[in-house]
Amino acid sequence: MTLETRLIEIVRADPALMHVLGVMRDLDLPDWRLFSGAVYQAVWNARTGRATGYGIKDYDIGYFDPDVSWDAEDVVIKRVAAAFEPPVREQVEVRNQARVHLWFEGRFGEPYEALTCTDDAPARFVAPAFAVGVRLEADDAISVVAPFGLEDVFDLTIRPNPTRGLAKGWDKVVASARGRWPEIRVVI
Repeated sequence: MTLETRLIEIVRADPALMHVLGVMRDLDLPDWRLFSGAVYQAVWNARTGRATGYGIKDYDIGYFDPDVSWDAEDVVIKRVAAAFEPPVREQVEVRNQARVHLWFEGRFGEPYEALTCTDDAPARFVAPAFAVGVRLEADDAISVVAPFGLEDVFDLTIRPNPTRGLAKGWDKVVASARGRWPEIRVVI
């Protein structure tokens, strides 16, 4: 069985992830994807014998709309929020990936080139283990994007993104992950 197949099985076995994916599919945002924490942490929970949903703080949704105005993104944020009931409503965070370059440097202190699509975003994430996204397709298939592969996700390994280097806030990111999954291995 491939790692992608295993990932898809883990996602399908997580009712909260499937709920978020189903609602997002129905909303049909342009070029959307569920990224990062909720996905790789579901794998970590499966690998460490923890319950589904353990340690997951939020559900990061990216979509791509060439309208980079705040007003357009705010409409989408409100539309997505209205589609979920509490407490999931407060956990879903949706952002237009076409806008990230406008605010990233001010928030994180690092430059960020404009993206051309949502699937470009994971390649910029802090670590290869975090660089994973899924989408529930119209035919119920789950598509996966993982520009660095899935080995680090399944090996519970965090290493710096080789194309980005050590991100600002690296120590905080590692401490947060280790606080919830002490089994992880950090490679610098």
